[in-house]
Amino acid sequence: MENGNGSQPTENSTNNIPRPDLKGFWASLNNFIKELLNIRIGTDKKGTIQDIKDNISMKGHNAWVLVFSILIASIGLNISSAAVVIGAMLISPLMGPILGVGLSIGINDIDTLKRSLINLGVMVGLSLTTSFLFFLIPIFRNETPEILARTAPDVRDVFIAISGGLALIIALSRRSKQTNTIAGVAIATALMPPLCTAGYGLATLNFSYFGGAMFLFTINTIFIALATFVIVKFLQFPMLKYIDSAKRKRIARAASFVALLVLAGSIYMFFNLFKVDQFKQNAQNLINDIKKDGISIIDENEKNINYQNNSIKLIVYGNKLSEKDINKWKNRLPNYHLKETTLHFQQGLDDSDLRSEVKNLTELYSQNQKIISSRDETVKEKEEKIKLLTKQLTKYEVNEIPFVQISLEAKINYEGLEKISYAKQVQTDFNSVDTITVFNAKWHDSVPNTYKQQKQLNLWLKQRLKLDTLQLNNY
Repeated sequence: MENGNGSQPTENSTNNIPRPDLKGFWASLNNFIKELLNIRIGTDKKGTIQDIKDNISMKGHNAWVLVFSILIASIGLNISSAAVVIGAMLISPLMGPILGVGLSIGINDIDTLKRSLINLGVMVGLSLTTSFLFFLIPIFRNETPEILARTAPDVRDVFIAISGGLALIIALSRRSKQTNTIAGVAIATALMPPLCTAGYGLATLNFSYFGGAMFLFTINTIFIALATFVIVKFLQFPMLKYIDSAKRKRIARAASFVALLVLAGSIYMFFNLFKVDQFKQNAQNLINDIKKDGISIIDENEKNINYQNNSIKLIVYGNKLSEKDINKWKNRLPNYHLKETTLHFQQGLDDSDLRSEVKNLTELYSQNQKIISSRDETVKEKEEKIKLLTKQLTKYEVNEIPFVQISLEAKINYEGLEKISYAKQVQTDFNSVDTITVFNAKWHDSVPNTYKQQKQLNLWLKQRLKLDTLQLNNY
């Protein structure tokens, strides 16, 4: 059958509608993502290797910069100033030996690995010595929040170290160095504060602080070096070639073995920290639900959540929990993935009598307040009397002469003065009453002109005491 225009109809007119080219779209998207995330373009491999090697050394200028930056960081921790600590991290040359370790393992450079490890040891030694000597000073040994925050690592520190190490080596591998990225990594990974805290632990003989801080520093160091190793391998940095093929193989095996040890140790550390954090989070969820159930808990301290002993201690106040309530929460432990955990409730005697006594005291206080309110007029009258007496006392204190001080000053100013006295003289002309300040002075016989001295003393006393009616007499 023909159409009105004489053409033959098609079986399915939708066949003429152009379909989107999905294959081309996905190909374009794939190319875009590859270009977006490609870090091989613009990599300066030789320049990066040289830059890292040049910054490994910890002697001369670098050593002194490290000492002063550690000192600044220690002061920042002591005054609990994050800004001062950040400033110290910006100038510290801590990254050099750590990057050298990761690079040398990645390119099988055993000489650079030895040099990096030696300088890493020197860096740690200088840092610990500087912070130890600073915190030996007694006035700088107080615990601050900034110090306490660096005494125990958690799984987040691992992610910070990995991310920081990856960002740092990627930034260093560019032709144009991104100094803001390098500075940001120095702040984020926070290598200096743990070393300063370790020095504090040594100075105060608190070895738990020392161990926790060094563990945090070790985690940061290992994962930054590991991130450097991964990126060096991914970017295919040129391997160091040795003339002796046997030596090359031995070095390659040694480097691979060290890398494997570091990787295994890193995984082990990460897994342990993850388990500790998971245990603490599960314990906190349990505590929150216990509090929602109306049980009052005090002294919520991290020490009460003990991963090593697999135990949770809760200090309860208020109504004493029954054995049934305690067993109820112990039976719920598997719901919080705490099946093998020991839950201990520490509670005192039932304080219902004490709360009843507090209630009685509150009622008695309320009654006394009503009695006091009914005596407002008496209270106001007494307040007025107090104000009047206070005013009179103030007036008396203002008019009071500091005689001892005046006599000492007069003795210094007038060597011929033998004796001086002071009194308030009240006089009246029967119309008014006046109070006059009267001084009496006696001069040594050796003074030739007592009249002149007397006149000067009179003028000095008036000026010193700011009195116009002062009277000075001779004995």
